[in-house]
Amino acid sequence: MARVIVHATMTVDGFIADADGGVDWMFGRPSAPEDDDVVEKVVRRIGAVVGGANTTQTIVDGEIPYGGMLKVPVYLMTRTAHEPIERDGITYTFVVDDVARAVESAKQAAGDKWVSLLGGSISRQCLRLGLVDELHLDVAPFLLGEGISLFAGLGQRIELERLETSAFASETHLRYRVLRSVY
Repeated sequence: MARVIVHATMTVDGFIADADGGVDWMFGRPSAPEDDDVVEKVVRRIGAVVGGANTTQTIVDGEIPYGGMLKVPVYLMTRTAHEPIERDGITYTFVVDDVARAVESAKQAAGDKWVSLLGGSISRQCLRLGLVDELHLDVAPFLLGEGISLFAGLGQRIELERLETSAFASETHLRYRVLRSVY
């Protein structure tokens, strides 16, 4: 069965985007081939994606998850029903207000590969519901000071087990197993 992961690039102060949703801070920094290898290793294992309402808008604007380098099913949360969209070899299925159903559908589509959760809200909802198996965090040496947080508002403590840590020129890569909620 598929493993559900939160896969995110974030700043040292925990933001995944600036206050307007911009991610220009992610680009143009020095990098090493080892950084790219870590991310590529994760990306090769992804068999489906679940994203939030903001991701839905980016598709309308011509942006797609992972820059289109993944040709896997994408399940997007929405408040209103919408027919699936096929664009550039990717099928986007819209799920109304039921993140657990979206994750279950994505797991079925992914088979033995991973389901990647995109966005802070989706990640927090899935963590609260106990649907997340691992966190894969690529931490950029950058402080935004404010923006869209990956974990702010989670509202509960969750114990993690460190599985892997590496650091190269442009990022520190952290991989954790989600153990359980701690109340």
